[in-house]
Amino acid sequence: MTPRLDFTSEAFFRDPPKAIAALRMSGPVVATRFPLVGDVWITTTHDATAAVLKDSTTFTLRKDDGDVAGLRWWMPRYVRTIANNMLTMDEPDHTRLRGIVDEAFRRRAIVAMEPRIRAIADELAGELFVTGNPADLVQRYARILPLAVISELLGLPQTDRPRFIAWANEMSSLTNVVSFFRLLFAFRKMRAYLARQLQIARERGGEGLIAELIQVEREGGEITPDEMVSMVFLLLAAGSETTTHLISGSAYELLRNPGLRDWLEQDWSRVGLAVEEFLRFVSPVQFSKPRYVRRDIDVEGARLKKGDRVMVMLAAANMDPAMHDRPDSLDLERKPNRHMSFGTGIHFCLGHQLARIEGACALEALFVRWPKLGLAVDPADVHWRKRPGLRAIAMLPVTAEGRGTRATARSEASIDRSLTVAS
Repeated sequence: MTPRLDFTSEAFFRDPPKAIAALRMSGPVVATRFPLVGDVWITTTHDATAAVLKDSTTFTLRKDDGDVAGLRWWMPRYVRTIANNMLTMDEPDHTRLRGIVDEAFRRRAIVAMEPRIRAIADELAGELFVTGNPADLVQRYARILPLAVISELLGLPQTDRPRFIAWANEMSSLTNVVSFFRLLFAFRKMRAYLARQLQIARERGGEGLIAELIQVEREGGEITPDEMVSMVFLLLAAGSETTTHLISGSAYELLRNPGLRDWLEQDWSRVGLAVEEFLRFVSPVQFSKPRYVRRDIDVEGARLKKGDRVMVMLAAANMDPAMHDRPDSLDLERKPNRHMSFGTGIHFCLGHQLARIEGACALEALFVRWPKLGLAVDPADVHWRKRPGLRAIAMLPVTAEGRGTRATARSEASIDRSLTVAS
């Protein structure tokens, strides 16, 4: 019998490998219930995850009537506009829109942005304790950095950063139907704001990815005004939210694992390798969006019927012992590291380069600027948001002079005891 797990519980987010191992014992594809989605099949292995993601003909993001999977009839039009983006599209519309944004990204040369991203990270790291010590690393650093980078990349005014942060906090608070209704107001404001910014770019031009998208549109790119709004919304939201939790999750692991931190601080040229392992181990994006099964099909021994829904569990693929040696261990020297954190197939993450660069710059800037950075609380007092599908630390209190203090020693001793009990 498949265990009924609470995918929003503290126990699940604190120790995903334990819950994933229990699920995998029931098979590579198992039937369960998921918050806000309902009855759904989920994958628990790397191969099953890859099989679903690569078969975009059988496993589609749209219903037969073309509506986005997961949308309800009562949802306002502006929610449908935002949700109608390339992340929720099948072929041929996905390729049409992906080609437009790929061209705009090529013109912006993401890799060339690394020095600027590092400068932003250095500035924000220096300001971490401006309002007090301890500080919340999530709100004071991990959330601001990706939003600053993506807003600058898009060409949005720096003065609007506070409203981006407020919107990001609203999206992170999505845990159930009630919080979804609260989020609707923020969605409406975001849609109106982005529509205005696009119109300004059409009239006045400008710098940034929005201006590049407008230029591609003028050169014959097939995209409607509503699709353009949803495209920019996707870039702003997806380009910041998941990276926020990659940065905070990675910093948390380094703060509670002094040996790994020492290894990384000895040679920061290793940070790229470390980020790949944090992507695998932290797995900020735990699940894909729901997909509809278009025909009866056998997936790794499970019989899925037409009309069923399936979600791939990226975190489970990343913890598959058939793919990774000792997958429940954080190994910053892991090679090869065939994680699935960016997905695979036609929906492979557009922003993978940007996320990798931001993660590396964020960690180096933070720990170089604050070599004695430590947790201001016991690790047992660090909690995760009850957000289904996203592994997001709610608050991460840190102190500038915490490393090597009695408080840190107690925290590390607590971790050692918990590991002993767990084993």
